[in-house]
Amino acid sequence: MVTSQTISYKQAGVDIDEADRAVASISKMARATFTKGVLTEIGSFGACFALPKMRQPVLISSVDGVGTKLKVAFLTGKHDTIGEDLVNHCVNDIAVQGATPLYFLDYLAVGKLDAHVASQIVSGIARGCKSNGCALIGGETAEMPGLYQDGEYDLAGTIVGAAEKTKIITGAKLRAGDLLLSLPSTGLHTNGYSLARKILFEVAGYGVDTILPELGRTLGEELLQTHRSYLKPIQALAKAGILLGAAHITGGGISDNLPRILPKRLMASIDTASWTIPPLFEAMRAIGNVPIDDYRRTFNLGIGMILAVPAKKADEARRILKRLKENYGVIGELVPQKRGHGRVSYR
Repeated sequence: MVTSQTISYKQAGVDIDEADRAVASISKMARATFTKGVLTEIGSFGACFALPKMRQPVLISSVDGVGTKLKVAFLTGKHDTIGEDLVNHCVNDIAVQGATPLYFLDYLAVGKLDAHVASQIVSGIARGCKSNGCALIGGETAEMPGLYQDGEYDLAGTIVGAAEKTKIITGAKLRAGDLLLSLPSTGLHTNGYSLARKILFEVAGYGVDTILPELGRTLGEELLQTHRSYLKPIQALAKAGILLGAAHITGGGISDNLPRILPKRLMASIDTASWTIPPLFEAMRAIGNVPIDDYRRTFNLGIGMILAVPAKKADEARRILKRLKENYGVIGELVPQKRGHGRVSYR
């Protein structure tokens, strides 16, 4: 059957004019992040970046998304922080291997494009890029009617960094007796939101405007705390030559992320009394009666980064972290792997 009506792309659900408005706003913010390595303008088919001068440069890359934390953004109507969440998460993932961030590319998929919302999202991405010294050199904004509900979207990004081959942090030099220093998280970061939303919104019946006495602010504000970057402390310890390994505590918690940097001969002994778990995590555990293993493998429990340093260099590490005004702690140590035990033991 052939229709006599004229059907435009806009009638099919894609508004090219709105896309142009979004691109114009995004381009301006992206250019503000450009570093001297950027060789192309926003809008080129491929983005070009000149590698910094290194003897043996190795590119280190990572890709990630914000996950169901986006659902909280939808409920609150606040979209200007999740872009920074995305960048910082990706930065941390390559920083733990010794990489300096070079450039970032984002992917935003929507059912119906709203240039104002897109601008808010990218403002967070640009802010994250600028604070970490990397350039936002490209991306994709895809309007796909029928695939996403109105007002909803998905957000992902790719980061590329570089490191000298001889300075890549692999964890190969870790030894029994090395100390594990912890750096605090800012809330849940970008992991565990599926369980958190079920406990808080479904089981407890709270809303994003609910204020819990132990938090002193709304759940929406608490859950949208920005996933922080650990680039500066990691680089400072690496420059001093005392960082042997670093673990970004994301999905899987300490239990699953710390073993990723450990040689097979070692395991981590974690002192659970060495830090105070933030109130939100403890509230969720009580409300949802969450089993201890799930609790530890779902949430970061207030620890966003673990840094491994030689025990004899601990004082130097503390001085560096204190100078950076980092609220660090000693969370445990490395010990020989025991037969029949997991890679992380809690005491």
